[in-house]
Parts: sequence; structure tokens; C-alpha cells
Amino acid sequence: MQVTQSQPQSPASSRSPLFRGIWVPLVTPFTRDAADTPVDHAALRRLVAHYRRSGIAGLVVCGTTGEAAALDDAEQLAVLDTVLTEAGDLPVIAGLAGNHLGHTLARLNALNALPLAGVLTPAPYYIRPAQAGLLDWFQTLADRSRAPVVLYDIPYRTGTTLTLETLLTLAGHDNIRGIKDCAGNAHTTQTLIADGRLSVLAGEDHQLLSTLAMGGHGAIIATSHCRPAHFVALYRAVQAQQLDVARVLFHALMPMVRLMFAEANPGPVKAWLAHEGLIADVLRAPMTSASPALTQQLVAAVAAIDAAFGAKAANAA
Repeated sequence: MQVTQSQPQSPASSRSPLFRGIWVPLVTPFTRDAADTPVDHAALRRLVAHYRRSGIAGLVVCGTTGEAAALDDAEQLAVLDTVLTEAGDLPVIAGLAGNHLGHTLARLNALNALPLAGVLTPAPYYIRPAQAGLLDWFQTLADRSRAPVVLYDIPYRTGTTLTLETLLTLAGHDNIRGIKDCAGNAHTTQTLIADGRLSVLAGEDHQLLSTLAMGGHGAIIATSHCRPAHFVALYRAVQAQQLDVARVLFHALMPMVRLMFAEANPGPVKAWLAHEGLIADVLRAPMTSASPALTQQLVAAVAAIDAAFGAKAANAA
């Protein structure tokens, strides 16, 4: 890892961060059918081709934004196959969530056959195990996984908080290499960045600038579906220590970010992508489409961003 005077390396750090930059947690397109909502693989290929040209670091597939809970195991593997075929040299991380260890390990065995850059996995949801149980869960998955593991710390979805002590212990595992940080604890974020063993990736869109400014390594954020070049420009501005440029971009993007989460994710994201003609505005139950009023607000918010910077962020960097 390159070290600057403003970001001293922790003595505890002996390895370079593996994951950097802006990662798009890809939606899963569906087709509108009277009886079903099958995965739209043609639209999925278009999406991957679209984001390959945007400067992002990689894609996260079959995560929360990808409605993975609404996909069966075979569908998830089919989605991953389509994305990997179209992605070329763009790295792909696969989501892996569950609360039954045997089933989760079986799914991991299937993922091990794929050329993945990583596996993103949260705490087992709903059952709220003790910290010792969480350590065993993640260490067992990391031992079995051929790809590096990225922890997904999101207590408001899983019902479980990973303590800082637990996270620092997990950081010592050779195959646990990153964290999607959605816990909202600035002290934990700062400590993990200073520790240096994990790639700390912002997972809450509104915490992007603060995480990067503290020395975080990137982000996995749903709003990067929209005008991803602007998020890449923001990331690069921070890396170049051009914080004034990064602040201007961040404040310009925030109205759109707030609207993207004004209704349940990924409804607003899909509404925006449908407006752009990239996918159909179709979600699987119990998720619902964004309201027409919110969609129009999003269109207006992005138009304001384009008026300031252009659709490709040509003026931003």
C-alpha cells in the first residue's frame, strides 16, 4: 500500500488492501410476465456492458440491491454466469447470505467453481448469535471460500451487531480481506481504517465522503448505478487529495442520494434505470416499484447534476 504523510500506516498492517474504488451492487433485471417475473438476462448483459465503460472498480452481484432473497439458488448461479461472461476483466464479488450453515456452505461450494474476486457475506440474519458464534460463522466460511471474503456489517438488516473486538479478530484471518461498512459507527470505521488489515468500503451512500476522507478504500453503494462516473471522479479526487473537488461533487450528488432511499431499495434504482431504458421497472414481491412522484423527482435531481457536471463527469475531475 502506498503511504502518504497524511495517512500513516498502522504497525498492525502487513498487507495491502485488496479492494479499492467504487463497486456497483448490481440490480437483477426481471421481465414483466402475467404469471411470473423471470430474470431478464438480455437486460443484465446490457447493464454489465454499460457499467464496464464507467470506470468503476467492479460489480457486486446477488446482494441486497440485487434482490438475492427473491432468487433461488439456481437463479443466482445463472445471474452470476451471465455477469461473469459479460464482465470480462471487470472484477465480480458474489453475495452470500443465510442463517443455515450447511446450506450456506453448500452454496459457497458452488461459488468456489466461479472466477470471483470475492464473496460478500453478512452475519446470519434473525437468529442473533453471540460474538463467539459470529466468529465461528465467518471463520468457517473464510476457511472454505476460494475467493477472499468481504464482511457485510449491516446490523439493521441482520439484527446482529459485530463488535469492534470481533471485527479486529476476523481481520486476522488470511482470507478475510474487506468490509462493507453499514454499521454507522464512526469510531469502528476509523479504527478499522487505522488498523489497515481490511479494505474498508463505505456501504452507506451518505457516508461515502467521510469514509474516503478518513482513508477508506472505496465503496459498495447502490446510488452508483446512477451517473457512476461522478462517484468514480469523487473517489479519484480524494485519492489525489483534492478534497475541495470531492466536496463539490458529494454535495451535488446528495439530493439524488436521498431520493434513492426515500422509498425501499432497489425500487428507486430500478425506476431510474427503467427511465434510462436499461431495464424494465419490475421487482419481485414483496418489493415494490418506486412511486411515479419519486421517479419524477429523481429525474429532476439527475438533470441538475448533469447541468452542473455533464452526464459523464467530464468537468468533475
